[in-house]
This record gives sequence, structure tokens and C-alpha cells, in this order.
Amino acid sequence: MPYLSESDQRAALELARQAIREAVLGRKLPEVIPQEGIFSERRGVFVTLSVSGRLQGCIGVTEPSESLGEAIVRCAVSAALEDPRFTPLQEPQLEEMSIEISLLSALEPILPEAIEIGRHGILIVNSSQRGLLLPKVAIEHQLTREQFLEETCRKAGLRRDAWKQAETRLFGFTCEVFSDSTPSGKNIIASP
Repeated sequence: MPYLSESDQRAALELARQAIREAVLGRKLPEVIPQEGIFSERRGVFVTLSVSGRLQGCIGVTEPSESLGEAIVRCAVSAALEDPRFTPLQEPQLEEMSIEISLLSALEPILPEAIEIGRHGILIVNSSQRGLLLPKVAIEHQLTREQFLEETCRKAGLRRDAWKQAETRLFGFTCEVFSDSTPSGKNIIASP
């Protein structure tokens, strides 16, 4: 997975911020979405929003049907307005908002014992039920490998031990993570 340059990271963060601002203020989404370079690729992406240091929304796609530029806009707006765990972002919160973008590597089948805490995120699939946790979740909550698998099952609406079942499929991925809350806008916490 190629790393983004600092200028591409800044451009991605600015694109997400602009899309959120325009959506929250009731305007239309950005008319021009970058389609060149990294923004033309099809990659999984998650946009995480915090307001005053508290999680406000996190929405993403693992298998995008659109360009990265379009996916960033859609995920950013959805994280701000449509994450069912939170009330929609309000105009006064825009100034206190920080944005983190996680670019996902390709999803690869992974064995439970191969999962490295802090390096891998997990997608668990069982029939039509799916659950995903980013690599940082295991670090932030100090989870063991087994707890990480159990929490991903719980997120999918499955029994906590469903990851042990033959019909459950596990996929691992890594992330390039950057945010606007660090001086350089760069904060890679999990990489290949």
C-alpha cells in the first residue's frame, strides 16, 4: 500500500472538512472532487470525527465502488450526520471538530493467530452479518487478540465466540492513518 505524501494527506483532510462544513450548513456537497493521483484509486477508507476530543462519528467503506475522493466525501458527511450512535454534528461544533482518515489496505483472509494487535484491523463475516474494527481500537481499549476478535463479533451482531465457527470468515487489513489534530497532519499508527 503506497503511503500518501503530506500534501495528499492535507488535501484529503481538507476535502473531508469542506464536505462536512457544506453538509452541516445545509449547502450542497463540493462540486469539484479531486479525481487525479491517489484520489482516483479505489480504496477502503474510514473517516472518524471527534469534537473536543470525544468521538462524534466514524463511517467507512471496505470495498469502494467509487474513487477515493468520492468515498472520502461520502464517508465524511455520513460520519457527521448519519452515524446512528451520535446526534448529527451541529454548526457550533465545526470549530472544535478534528478529522482522522484511515486508508485501508486490501482485505486478506487471516488466521486468528496471525492477527497482530496494533497492526491489523479485522473484518468478520458470517452469512449477511459483518463487523469491522480498525487497528487502533485494540490499542485504545488494550484488547488481547481474543478480546479483539470477540468485540468484532459483537459489532457484527454475532455471538462473541462466532470467530471460532467454520462458517465465519476473518479478513485482516492494515491502515495508513492521519489526522488534522497533529501539527503536521500526519499520525500513522498502523502500517503494513
